[in-house]
Order: sequence, then structure tokens, then C-alpha cells
Amino acid sequence: MTKSTQIPTFFNSDFESFTVGSSLKNSVTIDSSSLTIIAGPCAIENYDHAHLIASKLQELAVKYNVGFIYKSCFDKDCRSSSDSFHGVGIESGSSILESIRSTYQCPVVSDFSIPEHAPLIAPFIDLIQVPAYLCRQTSILRAAANTGLPIHLKKGQFMSPWNMKNSVRKLRSFGCSNIICTDRGTFFGYNMLVNDLKSLKVMSDLNCPVCYDATHSIQLPTSMGSVSGGQREFIPFLVRAAVASGINALFFEVHDDPPNALSDPNTVIHLDHVDDLLLHASTIHRSLLSLK
Repeated sequence: MTKSTQIPTFFNSDFESFTVGSSLKNSVTIDSSSLTIIAGPCAIENYDHAHLIASKLQELAVKYNVGFIYKSCFDKDCRSSSDSFHGVGIESGSSILESIRSTYQCPVVSDFSIPEHAPLIAPFIDLIQVPAYLCRQTSILRAAANTGLPIHLKKGQFMSPWNMKNSVRKLRSFGCSNIICTDRGTFFGYNMLVNDLKSLKVMSDLNCPVCYDATHSIQLPTSMGSVSGGQREFIPFLVRAAVASGINALFFEVHDDPPNALSDPNTVIHLDHVDDLLLHASTIHRSLLSLK
């Protein structure tokens, strides 16, 4: 008779905890016992809109005792159409991100698509994001690591979770050890993503904290011609399942008027629904910790 293997209850928690935005009043520590949200509009639209979303998200993060990292992008280089909104640009974007950081004393994160942009945006952010579709690109990974910031590494839709070890190894070889690995769904045929929660466990075995991207995971890529559709109704179910799995962070994009969002209007969460989402996520997270 073969000896049965032990069934793990939790993800690997051997990673060393690290702090994002250590100089800020509302810095965030990524560890195995806390839940952090990485959230904000998909794209920076303007100064007032960024502050509207940031102020509400920070208020909710305090209410539910979760860490908060504000996320928004200055350059949406992956848009399907050249006619789509591609961002406010690095100069305006970095200024708005810096204003969020200083006003709310919270960490901020943004991604980049050109290696030369990494050192330009780094002084204004606390966590640098590698886009999913560039997660294998050595020049992007090297540029991210060279900033000295912790890295938010998103798993490509085309990648198996076990092959993320190669991207993580590259980052570590470039001197970065503080890496968050995020799942955002996997391609299943044409115009469809599926969510395999086993991928979170697989990536945690790389000794990295893991994050679940709740809004991109329900995307239907370019299913509406030059615009991606989405199945927003599944977000609450998937969030509950991911948090119950033991994730360290939850990523989602937010807008106060999704139909008129300048980027990803079919997948972003309405700001009014975030309260319920965090109530469920934080309750499940606390329950999970009590079982240890």
C-alpha cells in the first residue's frame, strides 16, 4: 500500500515578509497572516477621479482592517484598438500617483511596458507591476528589478503556473527577492479565460506571496471586436473562493461609473459594490486564520 501524502491546508508561507511603502504612514506589510487589497481604476483618467477612488478605497480598507495599495496605470499599451484610450502619459501619470501617495500616505503601484519607463516612474511608486502579457520579457523583468522596488508579477494568460518559476528566477538573479505573484486567469480556447485556483498554490511554492486578480480573471478578451467583454457577475464567487484558498493579496479594478470607464468598462467593479466585496473577503480571511 502506498503511503498517502499529507494534504496541505494552507499555501507555503516560507517567504520573508516585506513592507511596501515603508516611509509612509499607511505602509503595507505583505505577510502570511494579513490580507492586502491592490485596487484602483484600470487607467488614470484625471486628478479628481483618481482622488475620488483612492479616498473611498482607503476608507473601506480601514473599515475592514486590510492593507491598501492604490493601483492605476499611466500607459495602457495593451489596448486592442489604436482608437482606445491609452493613458495620460508618464509625466501626468507620475504626478497624479505622487499626489495620491502624499495625500493618503498609502503605497501606490503602476505597471510599465517599455524598459526605459521603469526608472522614470520608480521615484513616484512603491510597488512596480510587470504586466501579464510581458511576464516573460527579460528586459522588462531586469528593468523592474533594477528599480529596487518590490515587484508585482502577473501571470500571463498564456502561462502555466509552474512555468512562472522561470520569471521568478530571473527576477531573483537580477537582485529582487520581494515578489508578489498574481493569477489573472488562463486562456481557454478563444475569447475566454478560466480560473484554476490550484495555480495559486503552485505559485506559492515559489516562496512568494500570492494574489488573485478578481477583475481581469472574468475578462472575455476582445470578445466585442476591439473591446474586451466580461462576466462581472462571477466576481463575488471567485473572490470568496480565492480568499478561502489562503491568498495574501486581492487585486481588483474599480470605477464609479463602469459603463463610461476609459479602460476595461466591462470588467471593473462599481465603487458601490466594494463594501460588500471586502466584507466577505475580510470575514473569510479572519475565519481562515482562526483555523490555524
